[in-house]
Amino acid sequence: MPRPPDPAKRRDLLDRVREYVTRNGLADLSLRPLAKALDTSDRMLLYYFGTKERMVAEALDIYERRPLLRTRDLLETMGPPTDPAGLRRFLEEVWRQFSDPDVRATLPLYLEIMGAGVLHPDRYGPIMRDIVTEWTELLTSVFRDLGMTRDRARTQATLLTDASFGLLITPLVDGHFDRAHKAFHALLDSLEPGWHTMA
Repeated sequence: MPRPPDPAKRRDLLDRVREYVTRNGLADLSLRPLAKALDTSDRMLLYYFGTKERMVAEALDIYERRPLLRTRDLLETMGPPTDPAGLRRFLEEVWRQFSDPDVRATLPLYLEIMGAGVLHPDRYGPIMRDIVTEWTELLTSVFRDLGMTRDRARTQATLLTDASFGLLITPLVDGHFDRAHKAFHALLDSLEPGWHTMA
């Protein structure tokens, strides 16, 4: 009977895979060079993860510094916002987490995954789709807790999620993170008055 995979080794491999793809990207990602860099074999990577795409998805999913995971922890610790001012503070804190150098270093990889997912939806498409869905569902829940109808909450969550992704990705092209920061706060300025009418 074959020995089951070692969870500690699997986790270590995923951490090192994430570091590797963050540095090197996806365009030329091949199992053999990756395995060599990780001091293992391509057969071992397939044994642990099945496919290259699944390996990348899992490596990103377990990253504890992901703003999504930290935001969930924040909601569990402090509870959801109870008024528009609290909601704004919460969203500003979420945005601030994307300024973390470790998080910002992963953004080019997400941009690459987004492009690869459009061109090859069967490979990397589910990664970005799941991320967008998770953020939209989380923010929908926050807006619902504030008293909005489900339709309105989902619309507000979709607007914030989609606009925020754009504001995070565009500076990778033009380098203007300061403009993105101002634009995000301008977006909140335009949305906040509407949060005072909940139903």
